[in-house]
Amino acid sequence: MNSEPPLVELRSVSKSFGNVYAVQDVDFQVRRAEIVGLIGDNGAGKSTLIRIIAGVHEPDSGELYVRGRKIARWNAAKARDAKIETVYQDRALAEQQTIASNIFLGREVTGPLGMLKVREQHAEAEKLMRYLGFTSKVFAPDSVVGRLSGGERQGVAIARALYFKADLIILDEPTTALSLTESRKVLEFQLRAKEEGSSSIFITHTIAHAYDVADRLVIMDRGRIAGEFRRGDVDLEALIANLQAVARTGHLEAAR
Repeated sequence: MNSEPPLVELRSVSKSFGNVYAVQDVDFQVRRAEIVGLIGDNGAGKSTLIRIIAGVHEPDSGELYVRGRKIARWNAAKARDAKIETVYQDRALAEQQTIASNIFLGREVTGPLGMLKVREQHAEAEKLMRYLGFTSKVFAPDSVVGRLSGGERQGVAIARALYFKADLIILDEPTTALSLTESRKVLEFQLRAKEEGSSSIFITHTIAHAYDVADRLVIMDRGRIAGEFRRGDVDLEALIANLQAVARTGHLEAAR
């Protein structure tokens, strides 16, 4: 049994906006080198939950722990210091800049006099690109991001998180509007990140994508955790049936 504390843990966390509870009394955790698929309908609370973990929203109540230590006044700066990186749907990339520039954006490698170490940045970007699977010689560290496909742009965002040695990468709908081939590429990027020891939380509406890569699948409904499964304990058909049952009734069906 793994005695190591979770990388991130929420205990009885709630967050409301006005009179609406977006997240209510949620217990949630991610362990080291674990991929957690977070699934549920629109309005289930998934985005609010990851924004709490990313430090964008401060919870109204409950406790947050990082590597077993309770953290007070959690915010985005503390999340970054805790090696938590978030890749939102828009990827927050500068499309007119190069792959290397995007990977180091805001955290450029400089020398003693503040001069950019362009060659070092390019070498690191090249290494990350090839590791993640950018096999095409068409793309190089000085390729402009705006010319990349959607899946490749996701790869650049994940490469940035890996370079800064993120322990937890949060991916918000990374396969939205991507082709099957591009979606597969993003899923492979996640698995490569796991090989490097990074954990990830993967929000998606495409249940099969989550099932393909996640170690554990968590269903949210109306701000609460409705249920969770380890992938080996439930087949895809049963997972979909449970998700549909939760949407209808708020309760799980029996796994099969």
